[in-house]
Amino acid sequence: MTLRRDITINLTTYQLHRDKQRVTTSRHTSHRSGRNADPFRTIHSPRNACPNNSVRLILLAPTCRGLRWKNCLVLNDGVLFSVGKRVVVMPVDARALLVALGALVCTMCVSLHRIEEGHVGVYYRGGALLKTTSNPGYHLMVPLITTYRSIQITMQTDEVKNVPCGTSGGVMIYFDRIEVVNVLARDSVYEIVRNYTADYDKTLIFNKVHHELNQFCSRHNLQEVYIDLFDQIDENLKTALQRDLTVLAPGLYVQAVRVTKPKIPETIRRDYEAMEAEKTKLLISVQRQKVVEKDAETERKKAIIEAEKNAQVAKIQHEQKISEQETLKKMSLIEDEMYLSKQKALADASFYAKEREAAGNRQLLTKEYLELRRYEAIANNNKVYFGRDIPNMFYEAGSSNREDARVAKRSTINSSTDS
Repeated sequence: MTLRRDITINLTTYQLHRDKQRVTTSRHTSHRSGRNADPFRTIHSPRNACPNNSVRLILLAPTCRGLRWKNCLVLNDGVLFSVGKRVVVMPVDARALLVALGALVCTMCVSLHRIEEGHVGVYYRGGALLKTTSNPGYHLMVPLITTYRSIQITMQTDEVKNVPCGTSGGVMIYFDRIEVVNVLARDSVYEIVRNYTADYDKTLIFNKVHHELNQFCSRHNLQEVYIDLFDQIDENLKTALQRDLTVLAPGLYVQAVRVTKPKIPETIRRDYEAMEAEKTKLLISVQRQKVVEKDAETERKKAIIEAEKNAQVAKIQHEQKISEQETLKKMSLIEDEMYLSKQKALADASFYAKEREAAGNRQLLTKEYLELRRYEAIANNNKVYFGRDIPNMFYEAGSSNREDARVAKRSTINSSTDS
């Protein structure tokens, strides 16, 4: 804000005592156009006190917008300057503070930078790579002198597009896109950036992919590259890249390589499509034949299974019948044994009974008992036959009875023995 000289002054005086000097300070106010003018202070002092008052003036300067100094002129590095006998102090301006604050903010913005998670910061000063690296977060650097690059250390995919490749037969083909999945170890960031710059992937991956792919195509014809060996390209490319990276850039690892189908000339592509169509028809016919054979094989197996099932059922039924016959045979044997045992038991019982009867008869048929029975029988007869002589009648009869008794006893014994 600019000080005005044409102002109306109203004095309000107060005393300041220091170093035996009398200093009168007046506060001036002015009104112009209905607004308060900028106040300033007037300091009165003897001419010989000019140096001391100059010091006081400098101390009062931050709180004043203007100073009127009598009997002394003050110059202070261009901050205080003299007009006649009036010493004017440049006021503290809010815009100056804003400018200073803006300059500070701009400086901070230029020097403050952020490293994302999964990255490492590397720094250059005057084109030289510094050994200092930074972790994820906010960091400060010297503006305009130091620059930084953020290096990714997580898994990343580099895409190599439109790679030309010439086969051994002279056909030029193009791989539309090749993706290389790689990761950089944190401990190897400084060495790899120092040797191959922050764009290390251009040297170590992009250029190497072009070289290895052309080497592969130059050793094989179109049929092998496009169809026969296409499934081996990604694995061979990964192996070749990792082999060279292990020597040139330890700490950089290739995780996978994905190769798209190459573009071939249109005429050759149509021929291949026609050939693939014929192969497809052949495969369809072969598959249909396999289906028919499979159906026939299925029917044959079903017939075999059915026959085996019937044979097993017949075998089971036959075994069941045999088992039944064996069971009946065993039952018959058991019944025969039971009958034989029963008959033996009956025969033994009959023999025992007759034996006991014979023993009883031996006890019963004594000579005297037989004589008694003879006399009783003779007595019961109505007729009596006599022999040639009467004395022999009973004798002959007795003899015949004894003979009959012997015959009966002998027959009884024989029948018991046969049983």
